[in-house]
Amino acid sequence: MARASLQIVDALRATVKSLEFGAQYMWGHMGSCNCGNLAQVVTKRTKAEIHGYAMQGQGDWNEQVNHYCENSNMPIDLVIFDLMSFGFSLDDLKNLEKLSDPEVLARLGDLKNDIQRNNKQHLMAYLSAWANIIEEKLLSQINISTLQQVKPNESELVLQ
Repeated sequence: MARASLQIVDALRATVKSLEFGAQYMWGHMGSCNCGNLAQVVTKRTKAEIHGYAMQGQGDWNEQVNHYCENSNMPIDLVIFDLMSFGFSLDDLKNLEKLSDPEVLARLGDLKNDIQRNNKQHLMAYLSAWANIIEEKLLSQINISTLQQVKPNESELVLQ
């Protein structure tokens, strides 16, 4: 699963928000599909750029991720590299495209039995569940006993 970081949680939630507010979703379009929408948020590339890069390779995101080579200089490999540098793994991308990560699916309750990889609402539920899992992992790493409250006029907590 993706590296537990606020950056990852924010990217997943920003992708959901983007979809909620009208980002194009087309599972068959490499720049507007499950991975394509996340890639737009993380890389700041447009759906057209991502789709154009992917069309220089072969197959859907899953196949392109399977053929990823960090030294190829294929444009889609540069997008995948950016996603990996951000904290996602190749398996994360494969699972996202197919909405198939077992840990995320377990969080979806009854929806896990009916999840469709080409359904915008299902993608948003999947991304939200994934963000919640990572956020919980981050929270579990915080040791409250090592925090102390600063002066009352300051609004932050600091580590000892």
